[in-house]
Amino acid sequence: MSNIWQKVNDAAADAVLNVQHSLVQIVSDQGGMGAGTIWHSDGLIITNAHVVMGRHKPRNLQVVLQNGEHYPAKILVADETLDIAALAIDAQGLPTIEIGDSSDLHAGEWLMAIGHPWGVLDALTAGVVIGTGDKLPEMPVQRDWIALDMKMRPGHSGGPLFNQAGQIVGINTMIQGPEVSFAVPINVVKQFLKTTIGSFEPKEPQIDPRDTVVV
Repeated sequence: MSNIWQKVNDAAADAVLNVQHSLVQIVSDQGGMGAGTIWHSDGLIITNAHVVMGRHKPRNLQVVLQNGEHYPAKILVADETLDIAALAIDAQGLPTIEIGDSSDLHAGEWLMAIGHPWGVLDALTAGVVIGTGDKLPEMPVQRDWIALDMKMRPGHSGGPLFNQAGQIVGINTMIQGPEVSFAVPINVVKQFLKTTIGSFEPKEPQIDPRDTVVV
């Protein structure tokens, strides 16, 4: 039995390490900090809209990579209803995350989330899926969510929710009380990117990075 748990722990540790390489800090001129995930090696980053929008206006943003390098970031597209945003930085050869499929999630599945709560960098939390879909009673907006029995904190927002294979299956978004958290399913993110920048595949943005589109 101990060998089984050791294998599970080793697999989880490998997944965390792989995901951590693609995790970034997003810092605003208003002093806030959130998380984001590198979607494409040429500087496309996914996060929450509420991380990057200050009172419905784009903030001046910096992205900090795992190696400590700082880059000014441009908001490509943001949708405050979906709470999704895509950023661009002028960088190449960045480590990316593996994209999963949120339609495969089921109640009881064990997932992990990582972010920067209260300024603590790369803080990991874990828990199980409570439910998925657009009819969760805690959420007044009828759209797809992932509900989790997981202790997220402010600063986890925008970071990846991922499985034991290290695949991103959602974006950490909000908490409801001390135990229940919610994430945007990654398939919603894929559709958002397909609609706004032409493809959900992790490739270079197809719109002019000088333009910001707030949906």
